Formats: sequence, C-alpha cells, structure tokens
Amino acid sequence: MPVERELKAYGYCRVSTVKKSAHSRPGRVVFEQNLEVQKQAIQERAAASGWKLVEVCSDRESGSKESRPGLDALLDAARRRKFQVLVVSRLDRLARSLRQLVLLLEELRELKISFVSLKENLETETAAGRAMFGMIAVFAEFEREIMRERIILGMAHAAAHGTKSGKPPGRPKRVFDRQQAMDLRETGEGWDKIAAKLGVSVSTLWRHVKQGKLNKIVPDAKEAAQQ
Repeated sequence: MPVERELKAYGYCRVSTVKKSAHSRPGRVVFEQNLEVQKQAIQERAAASGWKLVEVCSDRESGSKESRPGLDALLDAARRRKFQVLVVSRLDRLARSLRQLVLLLEELRELKISFVSLKENLETETAAGRAMFGMIAVFAEFEREIMRERIILGMAHAAAHGTKSGKPPGRPKRVFDRQQAMDLRETGEGWDKIAAKLGVSVSTLWRHVKQGKLNKIVPDAKEAAQQ
C-alpha cells in the first residue's frame, strides 16, 4: 500500500501593537500583546491533525498593512511550495479587510494550499469551508462595488464644482483682458508693466503665451532670455 505523505504546515500569527509591558526590564522585553497564545493553538491543531509544523511566521504590525515581514516570508515559502497547509488562530490575524482576505485566500487556492482558521472553524478543504469562502468573495465584491460607486459620485460632484478630482480647488485662476495685454505689448510695454496694469504676475502672462492664449505677444530676445 502507498504510504500517505505527511503534510507540511505553516502557521501565521499577528498582534497589532509593539507596546511594551510594565513587566519589561533590562534584558527581558515583555509585550502587552503576546504571540504565544496564538502559536500554541496553531501547534496543538497541527499535532492533532498529524501535520508537520515547519514554521510559525509572526508580525507585530497593523493588519491593514498589506506588506508585513512575517506575512511576506510566509507567502514566499508558499510560492516555493514549502508547505501544504496554512493555519491561523483567527481570520483577522491574517487580514483586516475582505478584499485583502480574498486576495490572500485566492492565491493560496491557486497554489493548492489548504487554509485553516481555528476560531471560525473554517477549512477550505471542507464543503462548509468552500461555501464560506464563496460568501466572503461575494461580500468582497459588494465592498468593491460600493467603493467604486463612491469614487464615481465623488468625481461627478468634483466636476460639477469646478475640479476634475476630489482634491480641493487650488489657487483661483486670475482673470484679465487678454486683448488689452496684446494691445499694450504691441505699443512696446514690458512684461512687468503689463502685469502691473492688469493686476497679474509676469509668470501668469508668460503661461498664457506658452498655452497659445496670447499668441500675438512675442517677447523680444532680451526678455525671452529672462523667462
């Protein structure tokens, strides 16, 4: 009879703060949030299931950060096919948004890696686990559609109020009589005097020249060299 292959497992745990406990002392750092409880639960599940627990990666980072050293190491090991099962104590230890969770689980599925979350009693290899994953994907799509709708509405509102993006309007455009500017230029007036008479800056006039809005104003060689 063929010998059943022993599955290799990785664990992942995370706490969201690096705040040190009052019990810390020189040479012995104690954190307020301890990773050991999560690690022990992962170890116990691996032992009960007969999996070889190769490593438990961990982070002391906010879950909203998509790039975390421990998670990056875990995904690198997954892509190199170093294990077949990933175990976490809770879903929110792995990800803090539906979108992030679905992307991670989808990559694990493509790599043919089973996923187990202890608190939710979720296993992607069971019928119930696959159904729950499907529900997570549906809610993630719902979240994306809401965000997309908000962006579209925000852009429409911004456009109606004079901007093309959601950013506040910048410095208001200076309004001046371009025909008067051209007439003054044709009489030989310098840029600085024209700007002073029209109540705008020389750079504003020059910008209109570059944009072709004052194409009859041609600076002489000396003034052009000063721009």
